[in-house]
Amino acid sequence: MAYGAKKIFPIDTQPGTAVGVSIPFNAPNVFFQTYTTKDAVRNNLLNYFLTNKTERYLNVSFGANLRAFIFEQITNGNIEGLKEDIQSQLSLYFPNVIVASLNIYQNPDDNEITVELKYNVRDTGISDQLQISFQ
Repeated sequence: MAYGAKKIFPIDTQPGTAVGVSIPFNAPNVFFQTYTTKDAVRNNLLNYFLTNKTERYLNVSFGANLRAFIFEQITNGNIEGLKEDIQSQLSLYFPNVIVASLNIYQNPDDNEITVELKYNVRDTGISDQLQISFQ
C-alpha cells in the first residue's frame, strides 16, 4: 500500500539556510531573513501586492498596482477587472502558487479595498492566506 509522502523543498531541511527576506524592511541591520518556503512565498506575494506597475526596474509589468487602483472609481466592473489581472499576473510570476480563492472587498465611502488571497503552494502541502487593505 502506497502512502502519499509530504514533499518539501530541499532547502527547508537546512534550518540555518535563509530562503528569502522578510517584509517590511525594518530590521536593525539590513533585512530579516526567512528560513522556510512558506514564509518566503508569503513575503514574495506581499511584495507583489505592495508594488505598483513600472515601479520595479527592468520588470515594469510586475506588481498588482493596488495603490494606483484606489484613485479610480471603485465599481463592481473595476473590481472584477482587477481580480482577473491579479490572477493572470499570479500565474505568470508565481507558477508554484495555486490560488484557492481571491476576494476583493470594497468600501467606496472611504475609497478602500481589501484583498484576501487564499493559496496553496504546489507539491508541498503548504496552504496560507494573505489579507491586505489599501486606502
